[in-house]
Amino acid sequence: MFFNRKKELNSLNDLYLKRGFQFLVMYGRRRVGKTSLLKEFSKNKNSIFFVAEEYNDKLALEKFSNQILEHFKMNDYLDSFTSWEKAFRFIGEKALKNKLVLIIDEFPYIANSNKSLISLLQNLIDNLLQKTNLFLIICGSSMSFMEKEILSYKSPLFGRRTSQMEVKPFDIFESSLFSKSYSNKDKIINYGILGGTPQYLNKFDYSISVKENIVNNFMNRNSYLFDEPKHLLKQELREPSLYNSIIESIANGYTKLNEISTKIGEKNDKTAKYLKTLIDIHLVEKELPILDKKTSRKSIYKLKDNMFKFYYRFIFSNYSLIEQEMYDYVFEKKVEPFLNQYMGFVFEDVSIQFLTKLNFQKKLPFVFEKIGRWWGHNPVRKRQEEIDILAFSNKSALFGECKWYDKKVGVQTYEQLKDKSNIFDFSEKYFVIFSKSGFERNLSEISESNDNLLLFDLNDFFKG
Repeated sequence: MFFNRKKELNSLNDLYLKRGFQFLVMYGRRRVGKTSLLKEFSKNKNSIFFVAEEYNDKLALEKFSNQILEHFKMNDYLDSFTSWEKAFRFIGEKALKNKLVLIIDEFPYIANSNKSLISLLQNLIDNLLQKTNLFLIICGSSMSFMEKEILSYKSPLFGRRTSQMEVKPFDIFESSLFSKSYSNKDKIINYGILGGTPQYLNKFDYSISVKENIVNNFMNRNSYLFDEPKHLLKQELREPSLYNSIIESIANGYTKLNEISTKIGEKNDKTAKYLKTLIDIHLVEKELPILDKKTSRKSIYKLKDNMFKFYYRFIFSNYSLIEQEMYDYVFEKKVEPFLNQYMGFVFEDVSIQFLTKLNFQKKLPFVFEKIGRWWGHNPVRKRQEEIDILAFSNKSALFGECKWYDKKVGVQTYEQLKDKSNIFDFSEKYFVIFSKSGFERNLSEISESNDNLLLFDLNDFFKG
């Protein structure tokens, strides 16, 4: 089902309307909706849509040939092309006068079965295709392959593409359109469980509770999501067992390199190598305190995908109980008591997305250039500090605190945030507090009379 990719669809149509040869490289993680987007775009257009699979080169060429010949209604009296070059030359000739869209989805499969294909494509673009009206789109889910073999300056195709598009997961606002019937709190919890991957968001039944959806989708052996993360790892990686251990460690709060290494019983250099692979496939990201240099030793590792976070925090480690069909016990004893703690980190991410949206709309006291988290040493208090959100531009800064608590936030939180801000020498300081449960009256009164303090509760996230 195609859903809410208007920006990406408009970009594709803009490229389609341009004259001459166009070459788009599209990439994005599995399940993110690339194929649905391309199907929607190619509707009612003169287009050939080829989805590659893990075949050997001979069979892949046969299937590609059949797709081409079937499109031109020539498959009854022409055999398969004897080479990829002849197939592409045929396409080029057909696109000399008329606009033709050629989409090759999951391109890495055929490129891996024929190592010379990328160089061949480069030669054909230079000598034939760039003189045509072909709109060539190659698409792939293997993030490391697409970035290193196609987009990298070392690739034979470097400099040939006319555009590239990374299809990303939905943000909290787009994701909430799936869960319209939920309360604002449950919309954010839903995002914390599934993230912004359309295929996962479509699996929940929003006429039932979050608890029922967790049990039905993550604890039922026959459900789509029960083993989904492990299946994805097997598709991407050769040693899923060690990667499973690393991901589970990060999901349970072991975020520094030495912590992860100690937890899984491996040396730092080996763990770092595996972490780099997880970063390359966009499952893990390395985060530094904002304002710190890239050489800082204070980096931590985070899981980028909320569904992976939830799965490896609550499901993976409770397999034996789930196998015994103790679903209610797992939820009531292993999930529910820790859900607020888990959601605290999700709420920080959601709040950063909200501020970024307000920044784009120019609804903040200043337009910030960078936003992130900060942690480090407080030289005044002689202790370690953390700031959930720090956004800044030149001499202006916005300091933020996020509270996913079951009680209202009071003045003490504001005073603590102001105290932390004294670490920094920005001349204009503003403060923002996000609260799941609202604010005490005394703090609300301060905000009403002080333009430097912004307060947001869950109702603010989904207004308008």
